[in-house]
Amino acid sequence: MSTYFMPAETAAHERIYMAFPSSGYTLGDTEEQAEAARTTWANVARAVARFTPVTMVVDPAAEADARRHLGDAVDYEFRELNDAWMRDIGPTFVRDASGELAAVNWNFNGWGAQEWASWDKDSKIAAEIARHADVPLLTSAITNEGGGIHVDGEGTILATRSVQLDPGRNPQATEEHIEAEFARLLGTEKVIWLNRGLTRDNEEFGTRGHVDIVACFPAPGVVLYHDQQDDTHPDFAISAEVRSILESATDARGRALKLVPVPAPTVLKDEEGWVDYSYINHLVTNDGVIACAFNDPNDEVAAGILAEVYPGRDVVSVDATELYARGGGIHCITQQVPTR
Repeated sequence: MSTYFMPAETAAHERIYMAFPSSGYTLGDTEEQAEAARTTWANVARAVARFTPVTMVVDPAAEADARRHLGDAVDYEFRELNDAWMRDIGPTFVRDASGELAAVNWNFNGWGAQEWASWDKDSKIAAEIARHADVPLLTSAITNEGGGIHVDGEGTILATRSVQLDPGRNPQATEEHIEAEFARLLGTEKVIWLNRGLTRDNEEFGTRGHVDIVACFPAPGVVLYHDQQDDTHPDFAISAEVRSILESATDARGRALKLVPVPAPTVLKDEEGWVDYSYINHLVTNDGVIACAFNDPNDEVAAGILAEVYPGRDVVSVDATELYARGGGIHCITQQVPTR
């Protein structure tokens, strides 16, 4: 049996780590685009800080911009950065057999060594955050990202073959190899494999199919899944496939899953093509749920569903349109530290 265990994201948190956008694709090509990114990251950080302290990792070159947008709303740590997707560049926090925290380094390599990505600085962030948090660092035998997994806290994990079996990440890996590594570092006993992520996320600037935009566990035995209801969108078929897989799956305790569909926003395209706007990519932290909004009629519907599945927590919606224009959502830019 594993000596490590990843708590459910609904467990208590002592801190949330984020990274401030400072360069590259995420910042954009113009000052207007850069300000849109900075403002959106800051809005998320302020929403999170209502419930949990936030440490913002900032490239020294971006200190003035970060302080201008965030003031004293967060704590600051200064490290060189390529990008700002903390869920993926940061470590996954786990507990050992005695309950003490440790941090998993997933060997970040730019989402499978994608041509547009740079990761010489970001690949060091997991270790640096482990040092900052004063916890041991565990180095994985595979390449993965925090957005590529979601656990229920009782031994079950959601993952996608398009990520963990990606030749750019783990060219020699088998499902059994990945499952063994998840068991070793996360204490999981059952992997529920989805085949792929959403359409846009499998295009040029995507992750090749992160699960945290598709499905997640709000509680053991319950799965929220992205439900694209418009049959003209290519994600309509993906939603149907995900639903079919989940309907026939059982968790590590042998339970059939209760499925809760969360409708996709009504908007189908932006100037780049089919969107992957999703309400699944939210952060649960202490008494709050930080939810994605898109100025869409389904924002309110999704917030109501989240309020039902996370009873007793305040749902705070933040406009995530600029996040998704850059390849992710609120869950993607945050990483939780369980309470010690």
